[in-house]
Amino acid sequence: MFSSDFTDVLATLEKTAVARDRQGGHAAHEKKLLRDAGLLRLAIPAQHGGNELSWPDVYRHVRALAAVDSALAHVLAFHQLQVATVLIYGSPQQQRQWLRRTIDENGWWGNALNPRDTRLQAHTSNAAAQGYELNGAKGFCSGTRGSSYLTVSARVEGHSQPVLGLLETNAPGIVVKDDWNPMGQRQTDSGSVQFTQVSLPLSAVMRDENAATTAFHTLRNCLAQLVLVNLFVGVAQGARKQARDYALAHVKPWMGSSVERATDDPYLLRRMGEMQAQISSAAQMADHAANQVQKAWLRGENLTPAERAEVAIAVFEAKVIAHRCTLFATQEMFDVVGSRGTHADLGFDRFWRNVRTHTLHDPLDYKLQALGRWAVYDEEPSALNYN
Repeated sequence: MFSSDFTDVLATLEKTAVARDRQGGHAAHEKKLLRDAGLLRLAIPAQHGGNELSWPDVYRHVRALAAVDSALAHVLAFHQLQVATVLIYGSPQQQRQWLRRTIDENGWWGNALNPRDTRLQAHTSNAAAQGYELNGAKGFCSGTRGSSYLTVSARVEGHSQPVLGLLETNAPGIVVKDDWNPMGQRQTDSGSVQFTQVSLPLSAVMRDENAATTAFHTLRNCLAQLVLVNLFVGVAQGARKQARDYALAHVKPWMGSSVERATDDPYLLRRMGEMQAQISSAAQMADHAANQVQKAWLRGENLTPAERAEVAIAVFEAKVIAHRCTLFATQEMFDVVGSRGTHADLGFDRFWRNVRTHTLHDPLDYKLQALGRWAVYDEEPSALNYN
């Protein structure tokens, strides 16, 4: 299913994942491995030189990488998401220019599109002739360190809809800050970016503050949510594998259990069985949601709001199950590996720290509320509420 280059990269990253999680910082060497394996072209259409994989296939790559290293899986997934952003909002000329550059330069995309952070302002005094001037900051800008290009959103005074644009990361006035220091996902380069008198020319504006929003435009939110879903499933799969391997090699039977091998203990088997059932269910729901997204993606601007709502529901359902599954698996693994499994050098705690950091991305309660209103009233979820 995967290329030999990708499986080789997975094996290499697995060897250093624990040490790099402890160290944090920018994983420049590891990002180069991903780039050299051709992974930056997965979602780029063939007409621009890319692989044009379906979204289910793109997410399977993300999930496999998350089982080994969820921070780098996050960075890779957000690169694909910015490619999708160009394909959704960009003009044909912008797509040709920026995606062809991505292929030719093998460049990373960073994200300065955080919709909840409205500090970045776009001034329009000369917009009719020259574009916008950007001033302010953006937080949670995943993948910006070491990137070549940025997608960016900025608020225009008096307008609720932000301007969306494309910039080179090293453009004058842009400073990528090294201020990302969470307890998990420590190598996602998700710090802040400062913009000071940054020029955003009209040729690089994908959507202005007055443009109409279509159902296809809001499909980006579903793509972003599926990044999280597949990260969660991948981490859960990684935790299950580590727990199984450690139990087979190191765990001793409990006194009075009357079994010769710890892995024959009925309570350990029950825990592993519960993890298996939950993870398998979450993976199948993630695949179903990705298939729904792919169908909607192929509809393009013909996608209707009702069709988009069906996709969102599938994504919400997968998000709820994957969220619960990954928190369960990353906690339950410690009851499988026992007290010896808490040794810091093993780094098993990174699974829980990474998903606990990520599951706070947006409250699960609001996904459940939207599903409830769909179940009771057939009410479509709002496409503009970061859903």
